[in-house]
Amino acid sequence: MSKKNLWKTNEKRWQAIVERDKDADSHFVYAVRTTGIYCLPSSTARLPKRENVIFFDNESDAKQQGYRPSKRLPGSQPEQEASNLAKIAQACRYIEQNEGYLPLESIANHIGMSPFYFHRLFKAKIGLTPKAYADAYRGQRLRNNLEQNHSVTEAILDAGFNSSSRFYEISSDLLGMTPKIWRAGGKGVQIYFALGICSLGHILVAQSKKGICAILLGNDPNKLLQEVQDKFPQAEFIGGDPQFEQIIAQVVGFIETPEAELKLPLDIRGTAFQQRVWLALREIPVGTTISYAEIAKRIGSPKAIRAVANACAANMLAVAIPCHRVVRNDGSLSGYRWGIERKRELLMREAKKQ
Repeated sequence: MSKKNLWKTNEKRWQAIVERDKDADSHFVYAVRTTGIYCLPSSTARLPKRENVIFFDNESDAKQQGYRPSKRLPGSQPEQEASNLAKIAQACRYIEQNEGYLPLESIANHIGMSPFYFHRLFKAKIGLTPKAYADAYRGQRLRNNLEQNHSVTEAILDAGFNSSSRFYEISSDLLGMTPKIWRAGGKGVQIYFALGICSLGHILVAQSKKGICAILLGNDPNKLLQEVQDKFPQAEFIGGDPQFEQIIAQVVGFIETPEAELKLPLDIRGTAFQQRVWLALREIPVGTTISYAEIAKRIGSPKAIRAVANACAANMLAVAIPCHRVVRNDGSLSGYRWGIERKRELLMREAKKQ
């Protein structure tokens, strides 16, 4: 009997796992349903419960069903990671190059993955689901079209939305308002704001109907107000009432005494790429820093280091989206929209808090 036939039945395969038989390694792998990981029969990992184990003839079959390799799998981790990043980048390009709605199965098939595994991997690497990424990308195309004086309907359809009704379902998430109001510079939109003083200087907090849309720091309160007005030149700016003053107090309190997270509803507006970067920034723990290069890797675009830096510079939500926690590869401080000294002070406070 050939060795391959020795492990043809599930009973024999299970016995090989129990015995950690290295001779079986080249003939099958097993996966654990409760962890989503697959291993070689000789793996030194803790023996799983038999009812949670499923067998595959090879690694490829396990991956197609959404399982990822164990870190104990010899030599597979670096190659697998590189392969995953390349496929996610391929999926992003596929989404960008195809107008209209793309089913999850279509994208997954294009890059040779199962829909379940692809969806989980895409969310982990990009920070958005494939559907959210597609909407964000089309939203950016829409903004470009509106700026080029296309009609609203033409801009919506040209951006890749199959119908205007589909777009209007999510227009608030993409633009924060209807496209006509956006094109008019926010005309008719009410934005509440309040100015205050903290140990880092003056601070402005602005809030739309959706959430906080700006947290700005600076030396001149008039310049801060001008900056947010330039964003929506036709919006109606309303001075904050006592209830809104509590929000700015919460922001100032976070600056003075950093906590794990600033828990406020946010109105985050940016391109698909910027939103990927900003989401990654919000996952950086208080008291730690990370390089621009590492952020680029985390969002699946390892070569986009300069673009990551530009996204950090475009951030309108100081502290809430902690771009101050991003540094150069050698750990030294680089530019900060609100001044490098403020960046240094914020990092010092967060380090002490830890």
